[in-house]
Amino acid sequence: MSSPSAPRPLSDRSIVTYSELWRGVPRELGYLLPGFPLAVVGFTAAIILFSTGLSTLVTFVGIFLLIGVLYLARGLGMMELVRLGWAGRPPIERPEWQDARARQGFWGWLRGLFGNGHYWVYLLHAMVVNFVISLISWVITITWLSVGVAGVTLWIWLRFSSAAGTNDGSLARLLMESVGVSTAGMDLYVVDSIVGFAVGALFVATLPLVTRGLTLLHYLVARGMLGSFKSDGLQREVIALNASRGAAASAEGHSLRRLERDIHDGPQQRLVRLQMDLAAADRQIDTNPAKARVLIAEAMTQSKEALEELRALSRGFAPPILLDRGLVAALHSLAVRSPITTRVLAELPDGLDLPQEIERNAYFVASEALTNAAKHSHATDITVRVGLHRVLETDATWLDISVTDNGVGGATLSAGHGLAGLDERMRGSGGILSVTS
Repeated sequence: MSSPSAPRPLSDRSIVTYSELWRGVPRELGYLLPGFPLAVVGFTAAIILFSTGLSTLVTFVGIFLLIGVLYLARGLGMMELVRLGWAGRPPIERPEWQDARARQGFWGWLRGLFGNGHYWVYLLHAMVVNFVISLISWVITITWLSVGVAGVTLWIWLRFSSAAGTNDGSLARLLMESVGVSTAGMDLYVVDSIVGFAVGALFVATLPLVTRGLTLLHYLVARGMLGSFKSDGLQREVIALNASRGAAASAEGHSLRRLERDIHDGPQQRLVRLQMDLAAADRQIDTNPAKARVLIAEAMTQSKEALEELRALSRGFAPPILLDRGLVAALHSLAVRSPITTRVLAELPDGLDLPQEIERNAYFVASEALTNAAKHSHATDITVRVGLHRVLETDATWLDISVTDNGVGGATLSAGHGLAGLDERMRGSGGILSVTS
């Protein structure tokens, strides 16, 4: 989440108005004008460290100098990304700086450092690319500003020079005579003023285009060299997929063990008791019919309770109302059955069709959260909110389920607690469980 004080990125639309370009000029000048001095400092430091490190590579000193120049290049590149953000450019995804080798001790960290291509690309950017581009953009910016300001104010300086008798209309005479026009009898001061103002006004009018173009040039170079590689995103997806698969397998194992325990402690015991009662009733039906009827009545009670427990267990998978009427109706059903006053705030678009696996996991998490609140929170009011939100960086849409109560708190995701199982279930389906207590 971006800081409230950070400048908002300028519009990324393909067509922007001239006034929008002018609004970006102060930021872009604030980026372009100090760009070359900063690039010179970074270039000088990087060249000195890199060349010294290479020349002393046979000693350990050279290795540490190379480590230093890589970290210096990383710092300069990250500063460039921050400056581009201040200039109003959209954020660039940062690269991955660590890999599994960094957790294998000093030598693993060293192999991970020198084997990370981002460090070397950042070094190339600091030592060559940024220096050249900053020099070009700085010269163009200074030239455009100088000509623009000097041109629109030329009539002031010419007035002073004319009063001092030093103005001979050299600009007007040069231009007029170059096209074969005689300047005899002309007021060269007026001609100079008009020509200078026209040239200066042209440069001032095109200044927003120049600053925007130069800033975009830096931005495109930074996005290509200082941003994350496509392989980084693929690697993160593979890691996340492996983690979610492991979490899904773990959650499935916990669910199966819990189901086995619940069946053993509940319906299985009642069915054993039912079998014993029916066997006893069978023995008593001829000799003691009254006793047999009592045993049959107890067996019927046991069968009803076993059926209720089986229904309760089945709700942990997918209740019929969820399959028939969807997530919102199932959440309202949970709210009605909750022993604590529960409100459901649904903010889903009408006609939204969610995948069954997503609905089932969302329902299960909400059900478990309500059960935990009823058992442990001592709350008097619970709110269940369901809605969608879009992540702008990835253009992905997420389903949000929040369960909030006014209880005493104390919930934690520590290992061994019930919420840890919910966390594994969420990660197994590619989701996130967040607990604030």
